Amino acid sequence: MPAGPNPRFIVTSLAKSEVDGRSLYEDVYCARGDMENRIKQQQLGLFADRTSAATMRANQLRLWLSSVAYVLMSGSRRLGLAGTAWAGAQCETIRLKLLKIGAQVRVTVRKVWLSLSEAYPYQALFAAVCDNLRSVRAGPAG
Repeated sequence: MPAGPNPRFIVTSLAKSEVDGRSLYEDVYCARGDMENRIKQQQLGLFADRTSAATMRANQLRLWLSSVAYVLMSGSRRLGLAGTAWAGAQCETIRLKLLKIGAQVRVTVRKVWLSLSEAYPYQALFAAVCDNLRSVRAGPAG
């Protein structure tokens, strides 16, 4: 590391002949930490921790909807934000700055018109995301 050594230690019951320390740390331990970060994004950014309803079914539905929102947000980040500066943005940032915006919506027989403010600071990014999502073609499932 630039500031000096930064050793890492993992206590395991695996034999040294089964796996080397570097791959155990980088492939297993760090991947676990990455998954915990994804769970934290869903809890804090998409309100998966709000399970205070009176019934178990209502809490289950809230958690299910939050999970669906995370999958949609992850797909939007992977497909819509690809090639932009926000390709690695967290769910909360995308929700607050790109999706939670004021707009005027007009619905006609053939189109839905979305009018954003000219002062919206992320106009170019919003347009790039729309173009990226329009260019995605659905492939075969599986």
